[in-house]
Amino acid sequence: MSPRIGLDLPALVRAAAEIADRDGLEAVTLASVAHKLNVRPPSLYNHVDGLAGLRRKLAVTGLERLADRLESAGANLAGDAAIYAFAEAYIGFAREHPGLYEATLAAPNPGDEELNRAADRLLGQLVRALSFYGLRGDASLHAVRGLRSLLHGFAELERKGAFGLPLDLDETLRLLIGAYLAGLPVIRGGNGQGTPNRSL
Repeated sequence: MSPRIGLDLPALVRAAAEIADRDGLEAVTLASVAHKLNVRPPSLYNHVDGLAGLRRKLAVTGLERLADRLESAGANLAGDAAIYAFAEAYIGFAREHPGLYEATLAAPNPGDEELNRAADRLLGQLVRALSFYGLRGDASLHAVRGLRSLLHGFAELERKGAFGLPLDLDETLRLLIGAYLAGLPVIRGGNGQGTPNRSL
């Protein structure tokens, strides 16, 4: 097997992301990535700390790319328009990159600064968007949890083929976001103070 010229960390992460999106996150192993890159598995240790290190880099990459998608979607928008745009961008990312999206879901280790920065950036976008509705402290975090739960549940059910009825899924998503937005005053009514928690 001839080593692939130009192997570096970005190339390794791209290969892992392609495997994850095609075959699922569990299909990402050092052997599968090495095979795709036409190198021997020990070569990967020059760039990542084993499989755990590779999946951690996938998580960072996924969070950064999802945050980029949301930032672009919500540019110059506020209120309901921003939340609808965020929802469409979030589901779009999960549809296009199911494996990379799955990599973003684990709560980061408190000592992992790079992963925490990526998670904080994504969390911050949602908190800022929801501040339009007068949500502060704990109420803001409850609202973020609610939105993430709605979007993740929708993405997972769609990925697993659970939506079998002949109804427009994008219309279902819009209706769900509308119902969520209508319920925000209930969350605001229980407003409290708190500190953002990256494991939302």
